[in-house]
Amino acid sequence: MAPGTRRDLAFAAIGLLLLLCVPLIGSKSLDDFVIYVIAYGLLAMSLNLLVGYTGLTSFGHAMFFGAGGAYPFGLMMQNLEIGIPAAFVLTILFAMTLALVIGAICIRLTEIYFAFLTLAFQMLIYSIIISWVSFTGGDQGLMGGIPKPPFLGIDLGKSGHLYAFCCALFVVCLLLMRVLVQSPFGYTLRLIRDNAHRAGFLGVDVFRVKLTCFVIAAAFGAVGGIVLTLFVSGAYPNFAYWTMSGEAIFMIMLGGMNVFLGPVVGAAILHLLNDLVTHYTKHYGLFLGSLILLIVLGFRRGLLDFALEKLQPRGKR
Repeated sequence: MAPGTRRDLAFAAIGLLLLLCVPLIGSKSLDDFVIYVIAYGLLAMSLNLLVGYTGLTSFGHAMFFGAGGAYPFGLMMQNLEIGIPAAFVLTILFAMTLALVIGAICIRLTEIYFAFLTLAFQMLIYSIIISWVSFTGGDQGLMGGIPKPPFLGIDLGKSGHLYAFCCALFVVCLLLMRVLVQSPFGYTLRLIRDNAHRAGFLGVDVFRVKLTCFVIAAAFGAVGGIVLTLFVSGAYPNFAYWTMSGEAIFMIMLGGMNVFLGPVVGAAILHLLNDLVTHYTKHYGLFLGSLILLIVLGFRRGLLDFALEKLQPRGKR
């Protein structure tokens, strides 16, 4: 095993241990905050596989979070007599299939055309969710709760089990993404981001690599949607709305796209700011937007990107 892999495994184990110690503080609101950060952190991290590592800015990535993850999982648990592991696997396969079809169309375009075509697909799927009331519940979402039958001694109906399950799933997904971006495939993504034409001249099948990354990012985004569905025991149209994709981009901008855990930090900052601002003012949209603009324009990069640059020796900046 490579030293870098052993180091990542050690950090993952330490991170999981720290997350599992949070309930010892005895604050239910803090536990809820952590689960929210896990769900939205996975959304932002999966989007950064496209934005930060491949140079593909998607304005519609939340369709895999909501329509590819939250809704399929919730519908299967409500209407099919299957266990959570089976529903989880089938949901991921559905999200990857959806991404394969949409990605095969969108990847052929570049830059702003790719961005707006993904947005168009997201709004199409959102419209289907809203209009298909008998199946999706329309603008009310999936009502009646999500069944959580026990499996392998795990009862997600208990808050402690649900919290531990979400933390373990989060760490495993981060570890898998870390291995991915540090692999030859990850460096191929960076090559395509920096110069797609040169990558093609070197023999890289740019379309196939981009499409593969698009499908993988959709799978991780769907996991975030599953986590949120389990937590709120439902699925709602705003999970697949364009503003959710916008929030994910804000998270990347806040935390940083060039540091691996930057999007997770951005998710934590955004939700912390949202909780604080909504507590003190009704005009939270105006205040929060202005604050985010000040942070982004002041640092001109994500917070972790800024910190990493300042910590580097002057000659290596």
